[in-house]
Amino acid sequence: MNHPLLNALVERHGLPIVDEAKIDGFLASGDCKHALLFFSGAAAPRPETSDVAVLFPELLKAFAGKVRGAVVAPQAEAALQGRFQVFVFPSIAATREGQPVGVMAKVLDWSEYRAKIEAMLAPEAPILTGPQGPKTQFTRAPKI
Repeated sequence: MNHPLLNALVERHGLPIVDEAKIDGFLASGDCKHALLFFSGAAAPRPETSDVAVLFPELLKAFAGKVRGAVVAPQAEAALQGRFQVFVFPSIAATREGQPVGVMAKVLDWSEYRAKIEAMLAPEAPILTGPQGPKTQFTRAPKI
């Protein structure tokens, strides 16, 4: 990674970098069933990336023992964003037992982060589902 703040998350805070090959192993490991995944959008310049990169380790400290964290490798974001329902960068995706339960896009107020993460950690928080496809299917009758 060539983004200084993402490098700091890895070097200074010891966060793992996950990609398509490592994501399932990360989500299955550890004692916490919840994880926060940082989708930085660093592949394309975004001013909010630096702000969220600074907040991310603080959120992990605030919820220590309840969540684990990882940085999604910038080159893996396109492949993983649909799985975790991330459509805006930067975003933090919350998971429970490997399934997405919420996404926090762009920079939020500290109290918003806290409230949203608390709600996502609740056992009754619903799993996010992906696009379900069309509800109506059109077919053509064969010509006689």
